[in-house]
Amino acid sequence: MAGQTETIIAAVLKGIDAGRLNPGDSIDEQMLIDAHGVSRTPVREAMIQLETAGLITRHPRKGATVFRPTLEEFLAILEVHAKLEGQAAGLAARRLSRSHARALEAATAACEAHAAAHGDAEPDLYYQLNLDFHRSVAEAAGNPFLLDMIKTNARKLMAYYRARYHYAGVIGTSAREHREIATLIADRRAAEAEAAMARHVSFDHVTAMDLLAALA
Repeated sequence: MAGQTETIIAAVLKGIDAGRLNPGDSIDEQMLIDAHGVSRTPVREAMIQLETAGLITRHPRKGATVFRPTLEEFLAILEVHAKLEGQAAGLAARRLSRSHARALEAATAACEAHAAAHGDAEPDLYYQLNLDFHRSVAEAAGNPFLLDMIKTNARKLMAYYRARYHYAGVIGTSAREHREIATLIADRRAAEAEAAMARHVSFDHVTAMDLLAALA
């Protein structure tokens, strides 16, 4: 049963990560049952665990939907996420190994190359490169518990970050900020890396409202 529950959880998370499940979307429990050959019990258990993590909302007799925050919730989650990402960058600057330095450089260069070659085009492809960059930083921090917290929190905001890269000029700005953060980490400037990353992942109030409206 535990294995089946984990399979369903992984399937829902994959849908969120890939952008197939967006805030407010209904989760088709029968489709999950049919696709994975499980009973309703592990699906129900998976929904409970996903709701506990804050990733879905269950509705009595109406199934479940992907978590869609209010503006107040969005800003509160973003505040926590900026702290977590910033802490990861600060820790990475203190603990950066040679292998993580190579991975971080590769991820940073890939973002720069995309921005140079495509400009504002292919925003969804850039978003995947952006995820690689942030994962490289979080892994370089050397704290698996922090990494799990960042992943869970990021999924609550993922659709909004993805949508943000459809705005003009955002990809180029993001790639430049990635290079700034990577340089600070490589130079072991922990406090500056932490502050730069916290700024990088934050939205201003107006942008947050725009993104919430766009995905309403």
